[in-house]
Amino acid sequence: MRLRVNQLSLGVAILSIAYLIFTASRQDRDFFPKTLDDQSYVIQMRMLATGKLWKQEHPCADFFDTFHVLVQPRYASAYFPGTAMFYTPLIWIGAPVWLGPVIVAGAIIGLIFRLVSELIDGFAGALAALLVISCNWFRMLSILVYGQTVAMLLGLLIIAAGSLFSLIVMGGATRNLVAHLLWDEAVSFRTTYRAVKSRFGGLLWASVIVGLWLLLSSSVASVGFMILWFVAIVAVAVGTMISPWITTVAVSVDTVVAIAVALVLFFLLAGRMAYVPQAMLVEGRSVGSAISRSFSLASGNVKRLIAMTLFTLFATYSALTLLIIPLGFVAWVYGVDISFFGGQAPTWYSIGYQVILQCSHILLAPIWMLGLSLLYVDERVRHEGYDIELMAARQLPEMPSLPGVVSPFAPALVTGHAPKFVAPPPQPLQTGTVLGLS
Repeated sequence: MRLRVNQLSLGVAILSIAYLIFTASRQDRDFFPKTLDDQSYVIQMRMLATGKLWKQEHPCADFFDTFHVLVQPRYASAYFPGTAMFYTPLIWIGAPVWLGPVIVAGAIIGLIFRLVSELIDGFAGALAALLVISCNWFRMLSILVYGQTVAMLLGLLIIAAGSLFSLIVMGGATRNLVAHLLWDEAVSFRTTYRAVKSRFGGLLWASVIVGLWLLLSSSVASVGFMILWFVAIVAVAVGTMISPWITTVAVSVDTVVAIAVALVLFFLLAGRMAYVPQAMLVEGRSVGSAISRSFSLASGNVKRLIAMTLFTLFATYSALTLLIIPLGFVAWVYGVDISFFGGQAPTWYSIGYQVILQCSHILLAPIWMLGLSLLYVDERVRHEGYDIELMAARQLPEMPSLPGVVSPFAPALVTGHAPKFVAPPPQPLQTGTVLGLS
């Protein structure tokens, strides 16, 4: 599955690059620096390729004065060097300057396909990729040395890395919670990230597998939703011949049922992977063993996962609403129409809104982590009597490592410092009969 998704994303990126080059050629767009921004970045790239950010002022500087280029007191580009640094290897290898932007544009399409496919399903990922590549401005920027495509690529990479990182940290948070229950260890960022650091490689691999499983789960849920939505379309076709009231009621009921079925299908599958990071860091299991453990442990938790997801979503947007009130008041004072039917909001409002949105997600992220950690402990308490094991671990020293034994003698929290099992010395053989009878 992982190989298939990687191949699809790579294939989408390569096809996008070929399509962008083909359309630029067919539309007679120039494959050389043409705009002022484009030329300024290329000048900066050539300077950076020689290890310089600027050059000495030309004796006839006034004759070279132009837009987006400084001529006094030094000759340099007026832009920050980030975009030029990104494309400088093109100068080193002697490649045409349009090759870098078109590769970046193709990578953007591939990442959009992958991210949307993981969040929803493959069909939605394909639609998102087509939506972006059909944008005129995106196709125009695909062969120009501009900073917009580079910023978009880096933003998508940050989103992908953030999704993986949140899954990785989940295991460390659960281990910290169990250590707090056992030894009253303080719950802190340092303790959580120290636990993550000890198993980072395995957690990264496990997070990738969990992400792909979520992609599969969302695909199955989308198929269930589309089937029921097709039923709604048939109901509309039949109901219009009978009564519009029957059509309205049938469509409303079918929509609610379709959403409910899609949620149940998604969480029924996705919930099976909910405890992979926890099993790795609390029980000391390998990636494969942790996946098997999560499947066996996460049975019957669909309602609790749905409830926790809805609560987290509600809490996140409640915090957003509270934080957005001051910004909305300032916008109202300055006469900005921030309604859904208003025009384009000013830049300062858009930036403030996005900052507040991300802050609300950051503030509420620990609730999601703590919720999954408590669900893991609750599942073990219900199925395995984990509370008794925790009470025993608080009173007794850690059990020795017994070869081939996992439960019930496994420690409540694997620390890697358990004493090795030492077999007792052999006793002398008893003589006589087996029962010791004379």
